[in-house]
Amino acid sequence: MTVNGGNGILEVHEYEAQSYDVIVVGAGHAGSEAALAAARMGNRTLLLTINLEMVAFMPCNPSLGGPAKGTVVREIDALGGEMGHNIDKTYIQMRMLNTGKGPAVRALRAQADKHAYHQAMKDTMEQQPNLTLRQGTADRLIVENGACVGIVTDTGARYRAKSVVLAAGTASRGQIIIGELKYSSGPNNSKPATKLSLDLLAHGFKLARFKTGTSPRIDGTTIDYSKTQEQPGDKAVHHFSFDTPDSHYLKDQISCWLTYTNPTTHQIIRDNLDRAPMFSGEIKGVGPRYCPSIEDKIVRFSDKDHHQLFLEPEGRRTEEWYISGLSTSMPEEIQHKMLHSVAGLEHAQLMRPGYAIEYDVVEPYQLRPTLETKRIRNLFTAGQMNGTSGYEEAAGQGLVAGINASLRAKGDDTPFVLKRSDAYIGVLIDDLVTKGTNEPYRLLTSRAEYRLLLRHDNADLRLTEKGHQLGLISDERYARFLAKKAALNKELARLNSVRVKPNAEVNAFLAKKGGAPLKDGILASEFLRRPEVSYQELLQFIPVPTENLDHNVVEQVEIQVKYAGYIKKEEKKVARLKRMEAKHIPDRIDYDAIDGLATEAHQKLKKIQPETLAQATRISGVNPADIAILSVYIQQGKIAKVDD
Repeated sequence: MTVNGGNGILEVHEYEAQSYDVIVVGAGHAGSEAALAAARMGNRTLLLTINLEMVAFMPCNPSLGGPAKGTVVREIDALGGEMGHNIDKTYIQMRMLNTGKGPAVRALRAQADKHAYHQAMKDTMEQQPNLTLRQGTADRLIVENGACVGIVTDTGARYRAKSVVLAAGTASRGQIIIGELKYSSGPNNSKPATKLSLDLLAHGFKLARFKTGTSPRIDGTTIDYSKTQEQPGDKAVHHFSFDTPDSHYLKDQISCWLTYTNPTTHQIIRDNLDRAPMFSGEIKGVGPRYCPSIEDKIVRFSDKDHHQLFLEPEGRRTEEWYISGLSTSMPEEIQHKMLHSVAGLEHAQLMRPGYAIEYDVVEPYQLRPTLETKRIRNLFTAGQMNGTSGYEEAAGQGLVAGINASLRAKGDDTPFVLKRSDAYIGVLIDDLVTKGTNEPYRLLTSRAEYRLLLRHDNADLRLTEKGHQLGLISDERYARFLAKKAALNKELARLNSVRVKPNAEVNAFLAKKGGAPLKDGILASEFLRRPEVSYQELLQFIPVPTENLDHNVVEQVEIQVKYAGYIKKEEKKVARLKRMEAKHIPDRIDYDAIDGLATEAHQKLKKIQPETLAQATRISGVNPADIAILSVYIQQGKIAKVDD
């Protein structure tokens, strides 16, 4: 080491360390999926993390899934990712939400053992061929001829690679805020990544400042459960991974519990808003709209006299409980008062205070649909660093970034892009790179225009073929998938060939169900389409299949038959979209050369640089008239390219 200019600041000597095919920076949920995908695709991969005890850690609520998010976990699994496998190994409660609604909005949710989840993911990485897991902090990129060829760590190690994925999450210049207290930190008091953000700025990237927060953790032995409502797991068998056998079912699930804030809680918060960093001006970052702090909820929804609070266990071997719904950055003393005003928490002992954390975000319009940055080749970003919230959204991006970084490292320039009609992951990434986000982005079912096609139950039918082609789905698993698909198609064909006759037994059944009687024989599929008839009930009136069908196949048969008309309508919309997606916009076109574009459309197209006409249609401020002009210019080849 040498002393820099005699001012006492030590300079670290840099040295050439190992070379890899792919380097992933950050081992949260995005980085974990990216690194595993890269290694499983045959690339020598380095996963660099600030703290090995934070691999796949859950610094916020210890759960996975829910509306849209649960479908993402299943999509990750169908493509060959790890999140579904890992939660199936480590969950302590599993529930299917929205069971009274249609299949498009049903959602699986699991309560995780956060410590077991971290350890199981770390174990998987340590046993994964081609993957090196190492503790270290990336300070800057190595960029040569406009391409990223490695990173430099705080210890001076220069690691080189053919492609790099950044997934630094909320550690990017992270600052924790609790009341008047503010200090540099990553999540859960881990070390922040400060220099990497400064290096990205130096390379010309636009960064935004976002904020998220966590709830207090309390000692579960000090909760009065008699004043709360039990929320047990389902007795039915559920799994996130299509590869998890039904025999792997957790019987001794741990319940969550429900309680509520009350007018006293709300008054405590109102009386101390001057000390709330969100309202005092101390917090500058933009917070999540769909997961607001409790103080934000009290102000925004002042007419409500209570809000739900879910008491969630953090694991099987700890007494720490997370209070979902009580995210806060109020001073610690106020957090004590808030807790003790809630039924069941009158004597609760605070183990960790809630906090807010501010962090840097790469504005996602600077990314391609592959998650490669437009500014620097071979550099990909993923996760909360791209402006999303949630473990599931991060993992989905990480998988896509890892796949594309792997393909680039192999010299394959064929991009892996999931369309909006392919997956919720496709909706997520398209929203980010096309529309950007001015707040932490959360995936919702309402964001997907083809959500009847993007169900949690059919993620394997949509994506397993792609995962196998990439080398992420084994031949053995693919064979099981093909067998399931064949059984499904065979039964659908059978129901379209056998008929239900209008006899007394059938009409007595229909009368009991409140349905109209049969006058003529109809196809079994048409009979099943009636809302009052289930597949198992149909089998009373037709021959049973020659082979026993797995319950997952039966579920698919029933959904595909009952919703056939709606599914066909959505498939026609998708076909039209694909024609638009096929119309590519040339790289680096000169939008200044196009006459007739509206001013806003001109500005937005130059900023976002859409890759297809379909993507251009989704940009806010680009109207059909602008698309028509752009389409004509492309077809006539009149657009000059920007000079290099």
